[in-house]
Amino acid sequence: MFTGFSRRHFAKLAGFSALGMAATPAKSEDGEAKPVADRHAASFPTGFVWGTATSAYQIEGAVDEDGRGRSIWDTFAHTPGKIGDHSNADRANDHYHRYKEDVRLIKELGAKAYRFSIAWPRVFPEGTGAANPKGLDFYDRLLDELLKNGIEPFATLYHWDLPQPLQDKVGGWRSSETSKAFAIYAGYVAERLSDRIKNIFTINEAGRFVNFGYGWGIDAPGLKLPQAELNQVHHNVALAHGLAVQAIRAKGRAGTKIGVAENIAACVPAIDTPENIRAAEIATRELNAGFLNVILEGKYTDGFLAYAGKAAPKYTAEELKIISSPNDFVGLNIYAPQFYIVAADRAPGFSVLPFPASFPHMNSEWLRIGPETAYWVPRIAAKIWNIDTIYISENGTSSADKIAADGNVYDLDRIMFLRNYLTQLQRATSEGVPVRGYFLWSLMDNFEWIFGFEKRFGLYHVDFKTQRRIPKLSVSFYRDVIARNAIGA
Repeated sequence: MFTGFSRRHFAKLAGFSALGMAATPAKSEDGEAKPVADRHAASFPTGFVWGTATSAYQIEGAVDEDGRGRSIWDTFAHTPGKIGDHSNADRANDHYHRYKEDVRLIKELGAKAYRFSIAWPRVFPEGTGAANPKGLDFYDRLLDELLKNGIEPFATLYHWDLPQPLQDKVGGWRSSETSKAFAIYAGYVAERLSDRIKNIFTINEAGRFVNFGYGWGIDAPGLKLPQAELNQVHHNVALAHGLAVQAIRAKGRAGTKIGVAENIAACVPAIDTPENIRAAEIATRELNAGFLNVILEGKYTDGFLAYAGKAAPKYTAEELKIISSPNDFVGLNIYAPQFYIVAADRAPGFSVLPFPASFPHMNSEWLRIGPETAYWVPRIAAKIWNIDTIYISENGTSSADKIAADGNVYDLDRIMFLRNYLTQLQRATSEGVPVRGYFLWSLMDNFEWIFGFEKRFGLYHVDFKTQRRIPKLSVSFYRDVIARNAIGA
């Protein structure tokens, strides 16, 4: 039986673990949109990177073509009762065959960057051993098409599609052997593709795939491990990141930039008094102690270790050194405020307020509306971890998108969401918070994991029977933001 589950639940396991369309941009002689002067517009910094994002399993399809191996999501999606609409991603958006069409969508959007993921089982069907040249050939073709269209590629090496043989042979992320295998894969990809990929995200959303997949059994591979084993899985994933950073630096071209993308436990001061702001900083560090903090500080916090007790992960000093290999940037996936924080007199120095039942949310019930998250989360992260380059590696919303009688999709709620979040993000950049770019999730509707095709996060509507892509109204909105490098009045 399918059980609905949400991103906000992951932190329970961790323990401590936008409407009125702006004026149409002017066109140059070649028809390209160009920025329009607007004294009311709230501008982003010069050179700000505007992009969009997808992931391999959610869009590629072609799961049995050109030597691709099986992933844990192939297995999971074909297990009865695991996916809400009983679908799978065997075909998904058929991006494997339609990538040129999809690159055109990015160009028409005006986005200058595209964050996509490389499917590990396409490159190494067994997870280790012999590489599959045909698998890498697809990404060669995709990269060439992106660059031909003036779009900068940002690659993610792991967006949840672990090769099934690693799960079968060593228990997947339960074993540090998977961490080592990931590093070999990362080095191989960097050696062959970093002539064109200058920015690489290692791992996407450990906070989701570890807790949901290995703790709650909601995501692939569907395990429910005790807390001690779950904490060790987190550690192995952090170790994989560190090993991959080292492998990419050893095998990739000089100047390749590396970072991680995490759905950070988003802590927001309930009221922005100095005391509550400081409490939100403490909470951010402690509630992200099991992954992001150990990567950025090279140690587990005392609070995390005390809370975990006998369930704390086992590790060596050398592993912590590897885990904390320097990053060039940090990607933050920002959707909803997960914790509203107030100061507390007793340890740990903060309290989490309960959400009232009436708190507003988007089409996805877990996606509570909190635009201020886009201000506070990067501001706090930059301060407590001394980060000098942040990308908002995901932000967006599902919507109850319907094709109107005139053939258009008027996703006014998505535009409202984006306008308000981007306004708060611009507030952050105007105050010097080092956010260098933003990737809107998602380029197009796709296979939304346990929800199948029921939840639509895309800027482009997809008819999954005909594979027709239709621009939603939000395409016009985002194209205008990009052209102006600003949020209009």
